[in-house]
Amino acid sequence: MGNSYAGQLKSARFEEALHNSIEASLRSSSGDPQPIFTQLYLEPETYPGNMEVDMKSKAGVALHGREHPGHELVNGNSSNDLEELEDEDDSDTSSPPLPYLQAPAPDGCCTLDGFCQAGKDLRLVSIATEPIEVPAGFELVGAKSPTVPEHILVCAVDRRFLPDENGKNALLGFSGNCVGCGEKGFRYFTEFSNHINLKLSTQPKKQKHLKYYLVKNSQGALCKGPLICWKDGKTRQFLSSASTSKPGSSSSLSSKENGGASGHSSSPFSLSDSPPTRTTQASSVFFGNQECSFLKPLASTPGNKTLPIVPTALRVNVPTNSLAVDGRPPLLSPSQMSLGPQGQGYRTADLGDSPVLSAMNSGPPKKRHRSWHPSLLVPVPPTAVPVPAIRPIVCSPGPVLGVASPQPPVIGVIQPQPVTIGETVIVPDNLLNSAGVRPVILIGHGTLPYFYGNVGDIVVSPLLVSCYKSSQLSDKTLEALGLNSSRLLSVETMILLTLQYFARLGSEQIPLREELEQIVLKAMLCCPGGPAISPLQLPWLARLEASVSGGSVQVVVTNNSLGEGISESLRSLAEGPPQQQCLPTYVVIICASKMSGSEFCVIVLGKYQARALAEGMLTTNEFLKEISYELITGKVSILTSHFRTTSLGDNLDKQLVRYQRRRKGQVIQPFQGDVTDNIHSQEAASMSPPSDSDLFTKGFQIYPAQLNVARSLLSQVCSIADSGTQNLDLGRFCKVDFLVLVPPSHILVHQTAQRIRQSGVLVDLGNEDPSTAHLKSDKYVVRLDGDVHAKMEAFMKKVKQNPYTLFVLIHDNSHVDLTSALSGSVCHGELQGLADRVVNCQEVLDAMNLLVLQVSCFPYTLQTRQSRISIHNEVHWPSNDNLQREQFPDELVYFGLRDYSRSLQWGMASPILRYDDAFEKMVHTLLERHPHLHSMVIRSYLLIQQYTEAMMALTSSPSLRDHITPETLAMVEDLINAPSREGSQGHGHMLLVRIPSLQLAMLARERLEDVRDKLGLQLCFAVLLGSPASELNLHRNFISRLRAWQGCENEDWVPHTYEDLEGLPCIVILTGKDPLGETFPKSLKYCDLRLIDSSYLTRTALEQEVGLACTYVSRVVVPKPKKAMAPRESDVEKVATSLNDGDELERPQSNGSAATRTSGSLADNGVSSSDVADSFQKPSTSTSQPEGMVTIDMGTSTLGIKEECDSLGTPLSSDPSKASKAPPSLYSSSSSSSPSPSSSSTQRPSQSTQSDREPTRASPRTVILSRAAYNLLSGDSGSQLSSSSLLPHADVAWSSPLRPIITHTLQGTEQSMYYRQWTIARQHHADYEAPSVPHPRRLLLSGPPQVGKTGAYLQFLRILFRMLIRLLEVDVYDEDEVEEENSEVTTLVSTQWPDIEEVRKLPFDPNLRDPKFRKASPVYSDKMLKSFKDCKQDKENQTPATRVTKSIRQSRFAAHNAFHHCDQCHHYCEAGAATQLSECTFHAFTFCSSMLGEEVQLQFVIPKSKEQHFVFSHQGSHLESMRLPLVSTKDPDLLRSPIFTPTTGRQEHGLLNIFHATEGAAHLHILVVKQFEMPHYRKYWPNHILLVLPAMFNNAGVGATRFLIKELSYHNLELERNRLEEQGVKRQDIWPFIVMMDDSCVQWNAHQSAEGSETSDGGSCLSNVSLKTVLQHMENTPKISQYAVCGTRKWSSSLARRSPSNPFSRCHLHDFVMLNVDLTQNVQYDLNRYGCEEVDFNLRVNSSGLLLCRFNNFFLMKKHIPVGGRNKEFLVKPKLMEIENPTLISPLQYVCAPDSEQTLFDAPAQFLLERFLQSCSHRLFPKAVRNRDNPVLSIDSYLNLSPEISVCYINSRPHSTNLNHQGLVFSGLLLYLCDSFVVSGLLKKFDFLKGATLCVICQDRSSLRQTIARLELEDEWQFRLRDEFQTANCNEDRSLYFLTGRHV
Repeated sequence: MGNSYAGQLKSARFEEALHNSIEASLRSSSGDPQPIFTQLYLEPETYPGNMEVDMKSKAGVALHGREHPGHELVNGNSSNDLEELEDEDDSDTSSPPLPYLQAPAPDGCCTLDGFCQAGKDLRLVSIATEPIEVPAGFELVGAKSPTVPEHILVCAVDRRFLPDENGKNALLGFSGNCVGCGEKGFRYFTEFSNHINLKLSTQPKKQKHLKYYLVKNSQGALCKGPLICWKDGKTRQFLSSASTSKPGSSSSLSSKENGGASGHSSSPFSLSDSPPTRTTQASSVFFGNQECSFLKPLASTPGNKTLPIVPTALRVNVPTNSLAVDGRPPLLSPSQMSLGPQGQGYRTADLGDSPVLSAMNSGPPKKRHRSWHPSLLVPVPPTAVPVPAIRPIVCSPGPVLGVASPQPPVIGVIQPQPVTIGETVIVPDNLLNSAGVRPVILIGHGTLPYFYGNVGDIVVSPLLVSCYKSSQLSDKTLEALGLNSSRLLSVETMILLTLQYFARLGSEQIPLREELEQIVLKAMLCCPGGPAISPLQLPWLARLEASVSGGSVQVVVTNNSLGEGISESLRSLAEGPPQQQCLPTYVVIICASKMSGSEFCVIVLGKYQARALAEGMLTTNEFLKEISYELITGKVSILTSHFRTTSLGDNLDKQLVRYQRRRKGQVIQPFQGDVTDNIHSQEAASMSPPSDSDLFTKGFQIYPAQLNVARSLLSQVCSIADSGTQNLDLGRFCKVDFLVLVPPSHILVHQTAQRIRQSGVLVDLGNEDPSTAHLKSDKYVVRLDGDVHAKMEAFMKKVKQNPYTLFVLIHDNSHVDLTSALSGSVCHGELQGLADRVVNCQEVLDAMNLLVLQVSCFPYTLQTRQSRISIHNEVHWPSNDNLQREQFPDELVYFGLRDYSRSLQWGMASPILRYDDAFEKMVHTLLERHPHLHSMVIRSYLLIQQYTEAMMALTSSPSLRDHITPETLAMVEDLINAPSREGSQGHGHMLLVRIPSLQLAMLARERLEDVRDKLGLQLCFAVLLGSPASELNLHRNFISRLRAWQGCENEDWVPHTYEDLEGLPCIVILTGKDPLGETFPKSLKYCDLRLIDSSYLTRTALEQEVGLACTYVSRVVVPKPKKAMAPRESDVEKVATSLNDGDELERPQSNGSAATRTSGSLADNGVSSSDVADSFQKPSTSTSQPEGMVTIDMGTSTLGIKEECDSLGTPLSSDPSKASKAPPSLYSSSSSSSPSPSSSSTQRPSQSTQSDREPTRASPRTVILSRAAYNLLSGDSGSQLSSSSLLPHADVAWSSPLRPIITHTLQGTEQSMYYRQWTIARQHHADYEAPSVPHPRRLLLSGPPQVGKTGAYLQFLRILFRMLIRLLEVDVYDEDEVEEENSEVTTLVSTQWPDIEEVRKLPFDPNLRDPKFRKASPVYSDKMLKSFKDCKQDKENQTPATRVTKSIRQSRFAAHNAFHHCDQCHHYCEAGAATQLSECTFHAFTFCSSMLGEEVQLQFVIPKSKEQHFVFSHQGSHLESMRLPLVSTKDPDLLRSPIFTPTTGRQEHGLLNIFHATEGAAHLHILVVKQFEMPHYRKYWPNHILLVLPAMFNNAGVGATRFLIKELSYHNLELERNRLEEQGVKRQDIWPFIVMMDDSCVQWNAHQSAEGSETSDGGSCLSNVSLKTVLQHMENTPKISQYAVCGTRKWSSSLARRSPSNPFSRCHLHDFVMLNVDLTQNVQYDLNRYGCEEVDFNLRVNSSGLLLCRFNNFFLMKKHIPVGGRNKEFLVKPKLMEIENPTLISPLQYVCAPDSEQTLFDAPAQFLLERFLQSCSHRLFPKAVRNRDNPVLSIDSYLNLSPEISVCYINSRPHSTNLNHQGLVFSGLLLYLCDSFVVSGLLKKFDFLKGATLCVICQDRSSLRQTIARLELEDEWQFRLRDEFQTANCNEDRSLYFLTGRHV
């Protein structure tokens, strides 16, 4: 490319080469002279690892593909290599350098290039095998001469003057010898360069001209070794992705398959529009640059990965798709390099781009030679980076293609081998000009010849070579395909299949690799082995196959070699009549040789096919560079001149000027007029359209599908957190922050920022203040451009500084640039590899508080074998429309890619997906006329001409109409006329024209604007350039029109996104390599994709172009297909949304306003929080669609949405500032062909209340394609395969030559699994060296284009935050205390601490005010509670009432369960790494209990770290006591009271971590557990002290636990008093208090001031305080030791809003009490009790004359824990028989007559008794039921007799304080286990109603009789034998007995 002589042999050059050849042959001992052509074109020392490409124009000799391992291809170009890059780096321009004035050679000296002045040959190729004497200390090095760039000259140089491997320590100067003539002692390099005839044009420098070390290979031959690492030699740092080089640098190191749509060229396009060198054009196709020798892995940069330099020309040989031994693609190594399956056939298979960056320069191209070189096959270990020269493929015949036998690995540098002389083909001169076609040679099977001569006029393509690689399939792959090795096809069968395929291809079709692969696979499956075809049968069978092609396929059979057939075909092509002969489309050359078996290749001569294949081999970057070059160098001038005239032959510009003059300053009226109405330009400019703000006032909603996806993402995050791998600890985060990375598009940044702004997510997350949030959204969106690093640094700094914030890095459109950072480069003005640097950098990977969410509509490139995303972390858009029950015609549905394909079956006259046949015919003609130009250039010029003439035809030159394609004319006519139609209000359509090349797009914009203005249309429509690199630039007239429509007052407003152009008639010329995900307005009607042709042949490249048109449309416009079809993929792609067109898309302004649009659809409620329940419970009152269309499961979904979207209780919909636009692309539905912009209204005409405008329906956009793209997109119905079968992305390669057929029905996870199995990342892909394990905190969200993914991930952020807050929230009981009927309160002076005397004066309140006792019997008192009667109605409703809870945010002083982890308290609750469970010590502690009458042995489990709290015997083994502080101790960091927490069944959920609650203060916390649960608690709380109860208490109730805690504590107090008394401490100075705290106490509050006046807004005046604050406050109470029990109030939301009436009160205390074990020594908890033990204890304490004091300024919050604790009740079930439903057992069955046969239950007797009394006491005490004036008298105990029966408690002890019962008549008497203090005289003091009942409960029958006799009960009570009962427990446990009687 750029050869001025295009490979023709110049005569002088030829003579010199001939002379050299003769002279060499005379000197050579071998008698085997080098061929002349080798000297001219051949570079035997090619290093494929560093070859780069050189090509002519668009095509040249290309070698892409590979054969089986061991058989290599090579190109043979010796120029344009690294050395020349370096040479040219010294020059800033492309002008020739000033000539270096070299001294003339002495007379008679040899001056031949490559020879020294003594005439000796120095060329490596000549003396490689000759013995060379190398003096000690010298090295053989290779020098390069600019006059013979294809050769290396051998020199001997003193190694002291050469650098070491780091490029250092080379002495200045030079010392060298000539190895030819043997002359020694050259001290100056200038002198030496003269001697060896370097003939330099610049100053001789050893650094510049000494290039390589020379080393010997395994055969002993001298060959080129590694580059000499000159420090100043500008040797590229290949690990850098930012280095640049200058002209002549070789071109891209990737091909279409490698680079694909995102093209990974390593040749950066110069940012100025300087002409590129020709070598950079279709680099993937041609050969060049071979001297880029082996690069050392740069030992000086440890830790970096070194990429082998892979030349483009060699890409064919790279084993991208072959599998190495381990099933992974090896690095470049000859033993495995072969023509391999190419990604998509005509793309090259490249493992990666060279990191060497090459910049384009403005000079003319250099001359280049091309050729191929053979080499011996040298197997190399797969790890070797350097690669020797390789040769064309050589294949063995037979059914299984041969594999080279493995050779021993060669350590170190791999050396090239001597070349063998092979067959050559000379490409005829002027082939392209004479034939009008550049032949493409498709590599088949066998040995290709070497090409010489005009090699720029042919292209070698490996398109189909992989189809013949079935021998490389592993057994595992064969098994997956349902094959075995016996089914492999023979070469002959393959040839016939290929012929058959070509013969059936249509004239407008091009061969596709995937198609042929499917044919081969089917053949293997259908006819295993196939019929045996002998080489003799092959020729006539082949001709037979070709005969059906109608002449399009011709078979050429040769007997000697393929080269013979190729040579003959090329010669006949060149010599035929120019451009006249009727050429076959394909020539199949078959060589049936007995020696080498059957070989074949295909020459493509069809002009359309050959051009398409050649252009298809270019990456996107490469063909864009080619186009730039053609424009810059003026090659397109021939087209320009052609299009200067109209189709009628008139001069275009003159006609336009004439018409402009004729108009005399008048322009066509922009709207409300006809195209013929001309008015003055000033008048037209001042016209203003009416405001139509309805079109623009769109509210942001979240639709059901988006909500589902957001929930799926949240569910996935929870799965990561729950996986047990410690990869994500959601419990530690209390905030969410995010950053969105988008491709480098200004418009996309604005669009995303606008979505963030409208969604209100910044306010919901609490990241920004509501007043300024709309200004801050921009900082949350970052473009992946040069500035990204600074912004990411700031973001990562935030991530590190905020460990308790969960950050989400959202990589939107993540498929756009996935080049690895190492091989990324500046390509065509774009930075590549940035995403890899950002998203995959170590900081991002390691941050434990950072999630990465990659969002893509084409996620295929993220779904390879090396994917960094686990398949379990993928979330796909909903695949079925399960939210829709009914379908309403105006409902919006998603219209996607598959819908476009299916629309071809609608039977419409004008399909919405079509190609422009007339345009294609014009293109075809022009392509044949201009074979040298890229087809996109030709298409672009024609397109511009078509639009130009269409505008003229509609205004000035109607006669042009017949010369414009109907498609173009219709679009332009609609564009111009739509704003003038009635009712349009000036609104029009957008026409999108896609021109990928920026230069062509700018040309189109300038031309169309110029023509528009000259025709007077400048105010009718705008022409905009839509470039990612720039903002929208719109004329002020159009901006003012948009402002008028929106009613915008802001004069500075300008449109920033395409959506801002809603309704504006305009042509948008969209440029850039890829569409980047921008959303277009509803007014977009036409997408002109006629430039998207055969260069776009990967699935992503093609589908993302058509994705521009995807949007939401009205359901009614989607007709049913004409024939029955498989399930529609659009139903799959469609979001399960229930969108109504237009106004329904707005958020309602207020709930229930009939005048506004307030349908209760999910669309409204997705983000709205306050209206959900209402809007679903009442019928819609709006005029829009009925809400039935979205009726999903109301009970679950609606409330779920409310819960998730309720952003901390703030109703979003009430904020009008947020109601602006919709979520991504939900509004981007096209308006219909009607010009009316009223698509915002969903009202039916009969319902319309606005205007008479007809409602419009959103219709699909019309897409006009090229024929090539159309064939693939219509593949579902056509004969060709569909786009889904193509290579998914240019950055990936197929992992196997054959694979199962993919169908479009494969969606979501199944499709991902397919790609993960069958594709691998190329070497330049960011995932190429990804870790083998996917990253745990990375997710992928995939959904079709423009479906609403942005709204989904913003909603995900919102509900993620809600969930985190929910995790930090607890449900606490929120129940109001029951109040007295007439509360007369005496308010005490508010003080900080209680005054003991004042407290004594307070009356004790026996009422059970805590709602947890609502099912307990009220305690009789003078002042009964208000709701006494109300509480009694539960009997009718047997279902237990749920207690009221409220979700509150945990404070920093909260107690936590076992799931809490944080950096501060991990040492508190978790065992250290070195600590084992065995490090706890077990200690028995025995004491004597007077109550039990026996010794009790408790067991302590004490961790080593807690032993300081205990006193042990001197031997250290015996536990003596637990240390207690002194009353006088005043340590602010100490809690004096030991804290006991009884807990059962809550080892995980109990709030046993009180580190934060105590603020880390020193404290003693003891968990009191039952013996059988001890192992569980040890596991979860290894650092806690456990007090283990004896086994006899395993079934006991909480009363026993409290009893034992108190007994132990008193016993310990006595021990400590005795111990400290010996040390001189007074007994009363020992601290006597303990704290008994439930395991559900979560946090504490305090009133901020003692006065505690209510806040002005009635809000809470509470503050969060710690347990430490509360306890220390109570412990510091004056005269504290005179109080028996202290406690706090229970929190409720109503109490919190008002100050307590009294700061202290005497009443019941429970849940959290500070107990004086000294004062209460004689008052015990009832150890038998299961419930109400605290009420019983409080009544005893009070009646004993002791003080209970509640601190009313402190509030305790109790968490609702649904497991364990008191909830863990006994399941009452029969002992001996199974019962299906235990709930059917009535509590009446819990007691039975003594000695009866009734079923016995496996439950404790006391438990059965308590449950019986609670449920059935109305039978025992009928007179007491609902009789508040006549309570039941209960002596010495309180038992729960149900809420209907009140109990009067009387203490029988002498001197006890009791209620004054004078005048009180009791309705019953309860004697429960009464002791000796109860005497008959006591009972006679009480009065009973006639018929009052008695119940006496005793331990056994005998004590029951004794008690009745002792108390003389029979005097006043009547007993019957049948009134004796016992508890129905089994015999292992002693039953309780009771007797009932009646008062007489």
